[in-house]
Amino acid sequence: MADADDGLPAPAGPWQRAWRRLRRRPGALLGLAVVLGFVVLALAASWISPYDPVATSWSDIRKAPSAAHWFGTDEIGRDVLARVVFGTQASLLAGVVSVSISLALGVPIGLAAGFAGGWVDGVISRVTDAFLACPFLILAIALAAFLGPSLTNAMIAIGVSATPIFVRLTRGQVLNVKVEDYVEAARAVGNPPWRIAFAHVLPNVTAPLIVQATLAIAAAVIAEASLSFLGLGQQPPAPSWGSMLNTAKNYVDNAPWMAIWPGLAIFVLVLAFNLLGDGLRDALDPRQR
Repeated sequence: MADADDGLPAPAGPWQRAWRRLRRRPGALLGLAVVLGFVVLALAASWISPYDPVATSWSDIRKAPSAAHWFGTDEIGRDVLARVVFGTQASLLAGVVSVSISLALGVPIGLAAGFAGGWVDGVISRVTDAFLACPFLILAIALAAFLGPSLTNAMIAIGVSATPIFVRLTRGQVLNVKVEDYVEAARAVGNPPWRIAFAHVLPNVTAPLIVQATLAIAAAVIAEASLSFLGLGQQPPAPSWGSMLNTAKNYVDNAPWMAIWPGLAIFVLVLAFNLLGDGLRDALDPRQR
């Protein structure tokens, strides 16, 4: 878009500059491509999958990979490829929904702690520290066991367990931003505190939150697989990579393909989100040129 006065192109905005920096990072672009590939796989699972993921065949029990079953079959004759494809839905859903829960809870609480200060900040910080003292996965397992085994409860447990991370990150960023000159200027012209917090402070702390959310999705995928492995996540016969690994551990010697493919899917998806998160961290860093 050109400037009407001098014909020169308008200066690029911060998000345009971030996209340009991201495009110069092959690892981040590879991660983005793989993540988008998994998203397409999850959305088009019904058309891509060659078989029904819950259909059994007693004549095809633990068959090795072949032209008929590219990834082989499991202990009751179900197609492993179909179950891996449909398992993508549970993993991505758990990652996105649980991180959305964390953001919805953690960002307002962290914003209140950092912007209000005083005893509000003290109480929220102490409670956050208490939750962070407990390992993330242990807390998620405890909450999932309390709520009951299901994918919905697993997502809630993962989201609540990851909330303290976003509370601390948001609070720290708000403490840095709220002393900037433009915030002081907004306060000087009479803007109410709520307007300053949501119109001037929050938009300027979104970049690190986006990076943390991307990395948190990778952690949530692992957490969902762990909960499903323990029987606290997606319930059989619905496909889940974690529950597939739980079953496959009994047949590693005779049917290793039952463990290889869901394990590889978890590895690739988590690696892709981490590569994308690292690239976003560099691209959204205002100190980058």
